[in-house]
Amino acid sequence: MNMGDIFGLAGKMKEMQARMQEVQENLGKITEIGEAGAGMVRAVANGKKQLVSIEIDEDLMKTSDREILQDLIVAATNKALEKVEERAKDELQKSTEGMMPNIPGMDLEKMFKQ
Repeated sequence: MNMGDIFGLAGKMKEMQARMQEVQENLGKITEIGEAGAGMVRAVANGKKQLVSIEIDEDLMKTSDREILQDLIVAATNKALEKVEERAKDELQKSTEGMMPNIPGMDLEKMFKQ
């Protein structure tokens, strides 16, 4: 490996680091909605795996069965988090496309766990 290769590799690494930082910052802007109970409970999560909001249908608020409401909130939240995780993974792959070879077993997603 000559000096030009080393400098080229260092430049690529810097570029990739900048792209990764940009993706990390944009994850908060990505949102997905999860629904449960035929849409009676809606949860919104962002790409940083944070719950942003919960909407509960008024009719559910009138029921005296707290367990059903709690279960629907958990289900909607989990669905939103699953969707946003998949979308964040797609965004990461798009942003690093062509930067690094696809190395089996290398999981760049771990770099964004908070």
